[in-house]
Amino acid sequence: MQKKALLHSLFALLFLTVFTQCKDDDVIVEPEPQQPTLTPNEIVQKYLNIDLDDLANYANPVYPAHYDANILATDNAPSLNPVTNAGATLGRVLFFDKKLSLNNETACANCHSPEKGFTDNAVLSQGFNGDLTGKHSMRLANANFYTGEKMFWDKRAEDVEDQVTRPIKDHSEMGFEDAVGGIDSLISKMNKLEYYPVLFKKAFGTETITEFNMKLALAQFVRSMVSTTSKFDDGFAQVFNPAQPGAGVGQPFPNFTPQENQGKQLYLMPPPQGGAGCAGCHNPTTFSLAANSLDNGLDANETVIFKSPSLKNVGITGPYMHDGRFSSLAEVVEHYNSGIIDGPNLDNRLKAPAGGPGGPLQPLRLNLTQQEKDALVAFLQTLTDDKMIADVKFGNPFK
Repeated sequence: MQKKALLHSLFALLFLTVFTQCKDDDVIVEPEPQQPTLTPNEIVQKYLNIDLDDLANYANPVYPAHYDANILATDNAPSLNPVTNAGATLGRVLFFDKKLSLNNETACANCHSPEKGFTDNAVLSQGFNGDLTGKHSMRLANANFYTGEKMFWDKRAEDVEDQVTRPIKDHSEMGFEDAVGGIDSLISKMNKLEYYPVLFKKAFGTETITEFNMKLALAQFVRSMVSTTSKFDDGFAQVFNPAQPGAGVGQPFPNFTPQENQGKQLYLMPPPQGGAGCAGCHNPTTFSLAANSLDNGLDANETVIFKSPSLKNVGITGPYMHDGRFSSLAEVVEHYNSGIIDGPNLDNRLKAPAGGPGGPLQPLRLNLTQQEKDALVAFLQTLTDDKMIADVKFGNPFK
């Protein structure tokens, strides 16, 4: 009996100890306070000056009258990738995000700076590791109106979508080449950035990040960079008349100086009529390169036919040409005036019959006076679109 009583006492003591310990634990261990759940907009606004509920207008720009149906029909956007506000917004973030480079130092905007007309004032741009690019950085305004479609100076990309992620994967430019895991490595990095799943969901209905959707978004942002508010555009809008030849572009612009109007006439008129014939290759509304343009006579025996960007914002900064060989617009004009070199692919618009009509074709010589060359440069300066390059929707979105 004494043994049973002792056992009962021990069990009672053990129960009391465990019960007391549990009660003490209940008092000491408190549940972790729950963190408030952020909305998608709050997540984005931790990092970006973007309001998902009030996105900038990229999809429906207001075009002036001289951007008529014929001009708008030249837009090279494929039917599967029209510009949307959410898609272009994502593209803008991708464009300015230095985290898309291997060492977080270089973004697309480093080489295509808005204040420099979406180009770079260096002959060759510097990539993430200090290496230089192979070509001079291209201006981007009105890239959507190039009907030849193939992109880059040497036309190695099929279209804008094919072009936009190549610098990210380039060894010299942004560094996510195959040797370091390629685009898959970048996507793993992006998945750890809170704002990207939210932005991809807004643009494409899924948080899943893919290179395909990156291409679509970046291409939308690039195509949204339409220049319609330069001094030239303001002047053309004042004289626009569809019933006149060239819709009135040849009429004197009221907002131009006499020198600028002279330069415009030289730009528009073909050489046989005393002009420079620039409009034969660069349409005088979008100033994009004609799709059938060939070599422009920079070097003898040139076999590569280079594509140039639109001339919009050409006056903001040099250098010029694919290799940045010309530092000023005056040098560019002089090339077309006296420096064209013959070659197997020289464009016929840059040739003239030697000794008059009927003679053998040779590189064109314009024989412009200094006053005429200065007027051409003055006209090219009217293509600067200060409103466009200062537009917040084309600027850096990061806080």
